[in-house]
Amino acid sequence: MTKPTILAVDDTIENLDVLETLLEEYRFLDATNGPDAIELAKTQPIDLILLDIMMPKMNGFEVAKILKSDEKTQEIPIIFLTARNDEKAIEKAYTLGAADYISKPFLPKELLARVKKELRIHALIQKLENLASRDELTQLYNRRFFYESANKMIEYAKRHNHPLSIIMLDIDHFKLVNDTFGHANGDLVLKSLSQTMEATQRKSDTIVRLGGEEFAILLPDTNEEQAIQIAEKLRHKIEQTPVNLTTDNEINYTISLGVSQINTLTDKNIDDSLQRADEALYRAKEKGRNNVQSTHFKS
Repeated sequence: MTKPTILAVDDTIENLDVLETLLEEYRFLDATNGPDAIELAKTQPIDLILLDIMMPKMNGFEVAKILKSDEKTQEIPIIFLTARNDEKAIEKAYTLGAADYISKPFLPKELLARVKKELRIHALIQKLENLASRDELTQLYNRRFFYESANKMIEYAKRHNHPLSIIMLDIDHFKLVNDTFGHANGDLVLKSLSQTMEATQRKSDTIVRLGGEEFAILLPDTNEEQAIQIAEKLRHKIEQTPVNLTTDNEINYTISLGVSQINTLTDKNIDDSLQRADEALYRAKEKGRNNVQSTHFKS
């Protein structure tokens, strides 16, 4: 099990040494100033931040304000750990979104108890968010997450003039698989497809189960021609990947895919490009399945 990561921010090295010893059961990172702390929070998987207020260059309040305004870091819980114990400072800390406030000098056991409490809460929130955004069977992102992230990606693509494409795909003759081998084996096929997609797609891609045997892949910084190549690679990989059934035998299956590039000039939201990809997928079915079709490419 991966240890939770705690980032301690304090301009006094001796204080950081004490915290590192006290928090030895966790992965410990430290920073002696605000800018370094912000950089670490953006580039490292941080589960909790212990933040001093009185620091040079940038005080703790300024650091917290920046972290809470950034989508990448706003969910990281912050415990202010500071020599300031006046009501004004405490009020400001909580206004900025602090999870807790501990005054120095602190009691070691009390600090540990509060750290453990915030880590438990953070882990529970992450678990709930994961349940809300993931498909239970395949553990891929679900339709709800797809729409939330897709429209953000479209806005980014429009703002920076970057290409963005989508692949829609489904399993050929999936009803026959369920009818012949049973729903338990149908689930194994869905899981196998999901695992193959996760193993072959780029880290930047977003893979989603839209429902049933229908899936979508969002491809940032990818034009339609490149998306077709990616789709063909996936189609070939699936064709060559048998699934082990509960009956100890194997089956091979195929997928059909439709590709569309987001039109950043006319598409108002993801539904416009999704419809074009769905039409391309329908053409792939009409052409005998196990092939790739796109908005403009109709071989």
